Amino acid sequence: MNQAAIGAFVAAKRHERNLTQEQLAEKLGVSNKTISKWENGRCMPDYSVVQPLCRELGITIAELMDGEEKEHGNIRVFDEQQALDLLERIQRLEQQRQLLYGLMLVVAGIAMMALTGLPHESSPINDFLSGVTTGVASAATIVGVYAVARTFHKQ
Repeated sequence: MNQAAIGAFVAAKRHERNLTQEQLAEKLGVSNKTISKWENGRCMPDYSVVQPLCRELGITIAELMDGEEKEHGNIRVFDEQQALDLLERIQRLEQQRQLLYGLMLVVAGIAMMALTGLPHESSPINDFLSGVTTGVASAATIVGVYAVARTFHKQ
């Protein structure tokens, strides 16, 4: 799936229907910024919005996934439900990947904090390195917690 091609296709079909991003967003129950992100190829529509999006643009799910209108005589090897199931699985895997990265950052941050607590010879360089390690550990933990929380918030 080419997100840029899909985004350009969505924008073209929206223009054909004389819809603004805001009008399409209102019909789909999303923000106009979300429509902009799709059209710029920065993200894909959530699987729960794909069918209403296709209905509003007058296209099939297969056409959306291809980023172009199908030609007559073109044979599809999957149906609409299979395409939706595939999108749902891809998005679930993305969420699981983000959750895994977040958990890895939390664990790494905690491990680094534990290492800074080990007794060491006090010197300006050791104290500086200990402070840097504590800062990096804190940042890693905070970013990890944010990623995990964001994953659960999306669900």
